[in-house]
Amino acid sequence: MDGNPRSVYDSPIMKNIALGTALFLLATSVFAQGAIRLPDASPAAVAGQTIGVTDIAVNYHRPAINKRRIWGGLVPYGTPWRTGANENTTISFSTPAKIEGQPLPAGTYGLFAIPGPSQWTIILSRFTGDWGVYNYDPSEDALRVTVTPQVVNEPQERLTYTFDDVTNNSTVMSLRWEKLRVPVKIEVDVPATVRASIVSTLRGGKHWDANAWAAAARFELRNGDPDTALQYANHSLSLGVTSNGLRTKAAVLDKKGDAKGAAELRERARLVASEAETIGIGYGGLLSAKKYDEAIAFLNDYSTAHPSSPELWRVYAGLGETYAAKGDQAKAKEYFDKAMAAAHDNAERTEVWDSINSAAAEMP
Repeated sequence: MDGNPRSVYDSPIMKNIALGTALFLLATSVFAQGAIRLPDASPAAVAGQTIGVTDIAVNYHRPAINKRRIWGGLVPYGTPWRTGANENTTISFSTPAKIEGQPLPAGTYGLFAIPGPSQWTIILSRFTGDWGVYNYDPSEDALRVTVTPQVVNEPQERLTYTFDDVTNNSTVMSLRWEKLRVPVKIEVDVPATVRASIVSTLRGGKHWDANAWAAAARFELRNGDPDTALQYANHSLSLGVTSNGLRTKAAVLDKKGDAKGAAELRERARLVASEAETIGIGYGGLLSAKKYDEAIAFLNDYSTAHPSSPELWRVYAGLGETYAAKGDQAKAKEYFDKAMAAAHDNAERTEVWDSINSAAAEMP
């Protein structure tokens, strides 16, 4: 020994050896991570909800309580938290939305929070690539809102996100963990977002699709803009005269007070309608108006008058829908079974299944 009080492990040679060993172990660890897939202690999850045409998705990892104190413990009060585990949680919106009444552009955001005993600050950050909150920067906040957490009776072992109280234009996204629910209200201007979607769609692949323009006309008609509806209906007919387009324009003319013009268009629509359209038009309006007995009479008369029609499966499916809406499940099943037996191929059977599923969802 040379009398130097430093340990031999402090020598430059030993330091270089130690550094090299550490780098080797780190590299080995990195390569090993991609070698095989192993279970994650906090598994990944996705929660989603659509409001109108707005898709909302939360991507997160689900830590467990695992007998730990969560609030004010594992998750401290007063400091930013990633609202999940592993990579920070993100939330995406396909259109603009409002969060607790504050506007937010479409996009994907890092979802952070500052928990507190009685109030939480929810943060939507433009930075989405973090692990934890190590690189969180408040200057990148897109939005901050304050919400009130709620104590619930049933504990939630693993953190989860749910979408509650869904309406036509809003939902409440809830973070749930341990015995706490943290609600965040999300609202969407559905007419505005649908109109933006319509404009984008009609400029794209559906630009030459007469039915797409007719569908846009019907939306505007339902939402109080008959002038725009008429423009869309006229454009639909300029691409091709169809029963659908004629009936759509007839509905617009009715709304604008031109009953004579509407009647003329409906007569033209009747003359050019396919058999499938004739059946659908014949009972569809009666079903929508809850005139169930009249719809049943129309379908029965049609099947009697056209006993060899290849569209009888459609008649039976219509009877199934009508009886289901009327609340007669036995008759609905009888006619859905007949429709399935009369269908000619998988495409038609799929349509019958769609009718069955729709009827089941609406059955009283």
